[in-house]
Amino acid sequence: MPLTRDMLIDGKDVPALSGRTTKDIDPYTGEVYATVPAAGPEDVTRAVDAADAAFAQWAALAPFVRRAIFLKAADLLESRTGQVVETMAREAGGTRPWAHFNARLGADILREAAAAVTAPRGEVLSAQQEGVLGLAVREPLGVVAAFAPWNAPVILGVRAVAGPLAAGNTVVVKPSEDAPVACGLLIADVLREAGLPDGVLNVVTNDREDAARIAETLIADPRVRAVNFTGSTNVGRIIGMHAADHVKPAVLELGGKNAVIVLDDADVDYAVDAVTFSVFMNSGQICMSADRVLVHASLAEEFKEKFTAKVAALRAGDPSHPETVVGPLVSASAAERVAGLVRDAVAEGATVLTGGGRAERAVHPATVLTNVPRSAELYYGEAFGPLCVLETFSDDDTAVALANDTDNGLTCGVITENATHGLAVARRVRTGIVHVNDQSVADEPQAPFGGVKASGYGRFGGRWGIEAFSNTRWVTIATQQARYPF
Repeated sequence: MPLTRDMLIDGKDVPALSGRTTKDIDPYTGEVYATVPAAGPEDVTRAVDAADAAFAQWAALAPFVRRAIFLKAADLLESRTGQVVETMAREAGGTRPWAHFNARLGADILREAAAAVTAPRGEVLSAQQEGVLGLAVREPLGVVAAFAPWNAPVILGVRAVAGPLAAGNTVVVKPSEDAPVACGLLIADVLREAGLPDGVLNVVTNDREDAARIAETLIADPRVRAVNFTGSTNVGRIIGMHAADHVKPAVLELGGKNAVIVLDDADVDYAVDAVTFSVFMNSGQICMSADRVLVHASLAEEFKEKFTAKVAALRAGDPSHPETVVGPLVSASAAERVAGLVRDAVAEGATVLTGGGRAERAVHPATVLTNVPRSAELYYGEAFGPLCVLETFSDDDTAVALANDTDNGLTCGVITENATHGLAVARRVRTGIVHVNDQSVADEPQAPFGGVKASGYGRFGGRWGIEAFSNTRWVTIATQQARYPF
């Protein structure tokens, strides 16, 4: 029997004022997993009402009290790992290892948020005027609009709200239509049980056809003072434009066209393992997934043989099976989109090294292509599925040029046994994140996370995430009476 959930507004579970609902579909079985409210603009307004009313009290709450809430929520989330595994499999086709990682990292993000609550914020400034003490003080902004995606639902759902809340803001979150429970309601449940006051976090669910109207209403509300969005570059552009229209800061973490570069001094067996993880974890549906594998010509044949054999042996299908690596994509249409990218590339002259063929419902086989020409859609388009392109290079200059031949700039891996060589190459790749002697997929809650170019701007994580959702205010204290010219 499908799960039935309401929205969370002002600490209460409530339906949409219109009474409308929408279905949350299991991508593997095609069955309805859950039914949630289909909010309208009036529901967005009452969520902002609640967040705005709760702001002053939350911002003024003693830091150690706020910190205790985040620490308790972290423990609660970890204790619900079994629930996370089931929910992610049913909503988004997430495999067990991926769900376990989501629960663990989500809990660590909450712990980092707890640490940030009591971390020093601000500076003492030198002042030109005699007898004046100057301060630069970090203060919360107010209500933050957060948009949480489905692909790493617990990690990114927690990240969407933890930094803003730790900075003293209140939040209205719009979770993805594809995972409203895992990236919204489940996280709100944990924080509410941990003692988060009513109205501090509000969750508004919606039907897909209403998504644009809900987003516009939320961003346009004058009480919303900042926006954060994680998702595709195309939608991120729209969100960024709405935020700019209303002169509101935004943190945008968008798509990637990431590369892993295997240098001539790499350990081939290690490189094969690293690249396989980078491309196929969560069926390639990670913003950091490697779409492109660039291998030095001297290692190309050995790497290709070992890599294609390993990929061909990956178990695909039921996400609940403990040995499944390539689970279903988020929907049958997503799998068909990936199959279309493969067909187009082959028609343009690409070669299939392994995989290819037709998708079976939402499951697409793990696929490796080579000789993909620039005319193919896949050359510049994000795969966001179990698909990569293998290319070779003859020298570092060529490798860097290939890695940078994209509008995106999120992350990169440079695999080498020579850290000096790897760092020299890494410094030339234009991405917000780069990993030397590792692949492209990594996330730590204390690190600055975000991209450049069409992969977005602003940073989540650590002190950078707090700064993104707070304002610097100049405060002066005159220790003696000033003299004025008139």
